[in-house]
Amino acid sequence: MAMHEGNLATRMDAAIEMALTEQRIVGTVAMVMSDGRAIYRRAAGLADREAGTPMRVDTIFRLASVTKPIVTVAALRLADEGRLHLEDPVTDYLPDFRPKLVDGSEPEITLHQLLTHTAGLSYDFLESPHGPYHKAGVSGGLDQPGLSMAEALQRITAAGLIYPPGRGWCYSVAIDVLGAVIAQVTGTSLPDAVQALVTGPAGMAETSFAPPDRRRLAAAYADGPPPVRMSDPYLLPFMDLAGITFSPGRTFDPSSFPSGGSGMNGTAEDIARLLEIVRSGGGELLKPATAQAMLTSHTGRFPIINGPGWGFGYGGALLVDPKAANTPQAQGTWTWGGVWGHSWFVDPSRKLVVVALTNTAIEGMLGKFSTDVRDAVYAAADK
Repeated sequence: MAMHEGNLATRMDAAIEMALTEQRIVGTVAMVMSDGRAIYRRAAGLADREAGTPMRVDTIFRLASVTKPIVTVAALRLADEGRLHLEDPVTDYLPDFRPKLVDGSEPEITLHQLLTHTAGLSYDFLESPHGPYHKAGVSGGLDQPGLSMAEALQRITAAGLIYPPGRGWCYSVAIDVLGAVIAQVTGTSLPDAVQALVTGPAGMAETSFAPPDRRRLAAAYADGPPPVRMSDPYLLPFMDLAGITFSPGRTFDPSSFPSGGSGMNGTAEDIARLLEIVRSGGGELLKPATAQAMLTSHTGRFPIINGPGWGFGYGGALLVDPKAANTPQAQGTWTWGGVWGHSWFVDPSRKLVVVALTNTAIEGMLGKFSTDVRDAVYAAADK
């Protein structure tokens, strides 16, 4: 897909300026890559409003679920090396991880089911305040500083399964469990494993579980207008359910379990680099067939949280019907986001990678800003 770069810059700038003027976000770093070349890169707004710190292209963000594709690549690389197999039961690696269904039965969960969120697990923010995840004190890796991995797994086990594995789809703590599997397979910590398997080889020097430079970490804000600087903890309403609890200070606490689903920090450029590696066939990280598997829907008929027209691959949602999804993106587009305020997508047929990280939840993930960025990209393209 040919891109009018001047038109792209005009449209992207307009989307960003509107979000800032309307006080829907505090700041952002946005990037667009076309066939591996950065054709748009901009930092705008403030990284820390109260301190007056401007956003920079090397600003580091709490990534939330933008962590998931990184940890997914780590697991898939281990599979490529034959160190684990995706159809293996989780209990081969975590013998005590045996959540049960409400009838007391204990079905087998596979690594593939963890990767695709078909394992029967959930998140606390997707249930009522009286649901089993709340009763068990399950953390999705955004809150509860100091919670250990062992205790986190015990709580997930105690909460149980909401459906038989392989019989449904629900966004979940599955990638946290996968992170524990990776640590077990490699015999090291998840942060060390991810550095050795993904961020090191990919040249993602600014992306890690502990912020590599605390001074460049963006402050955290919640939707306004104007956006509100988050306290610690901070409860943000979400989908008329229990809400999402954030602890901005968690990332500084080394005793907190490294959340494979939401615990990393990084820059927009690093994220774009990894997405481009997957788009272009896996590079030195993955076999081409494995990279393609990330860009293939594995969920069949199961509806996912994105709505009609979407399935789920590895690390993100897959667009299977653009008309049903009401999006200008092409079939096969791979996308996800992060609840601290981020969105990204890869359109393989058009060789596009688009990343927009913000410091404002939830606008930067599910608000008008992410849609405006998407529409700006396609409006600047040759049809």
